[in-house]
Amino acid sequence: MRISTKGEYGLRAMLDLALHYGEGPISLRTIAERQDISDHYLEQLMASLRKAGLVTSVRGAQGGYQLAKDPQQMTVGEVIRVLEGPISPMACVDEDDSEPCRQQEGCATRELWKRLRDSMTDVLDSTTLEDLKQRALAMNSGADSFMYHI
Repeated sequence: MRISTKGEYGLRAMLDLALHYGEGPISLRTIAERQDISDHYLEQLMASLRKAGLVTSVRGAQGGYQLAKDPQQMTVGEVIRVLEGPISPMACVDEDDSEPCRQQEGCATRELWKRLRDSMTDVLDSTTLEDLKQRALAMNSGADSFMYHI
């Protein structure tokens, strides 16, 4: 599975919100500028994240976006699934079994794909936004502004 720019940029935006958690809503433009993402593209990503309940939005002059829950309680896997869909290297081993394998009984590689899927989900589901936040803070200690590379 290759993470697209949707997943990459969306996760960077979520990390930005995690770094400013508790400070109130952050404007889309502020996130876009800090993360070097176009406003229009970020707006699409945030709409998906809001619809999934991962962020909340506040309208008005002091409005913007904020995490819907504490960064310790939100995993990278949740974010990636919203933006990318099921975490899976092959359709035949999708988490939701939406495309059952026609050669399930005789496929010598299916077990490999399942193990790879399980490894990916283990890493993504055991990494919280708080984990990424702490790593970003450690990497950038002393800097006034951050560019987060995931």
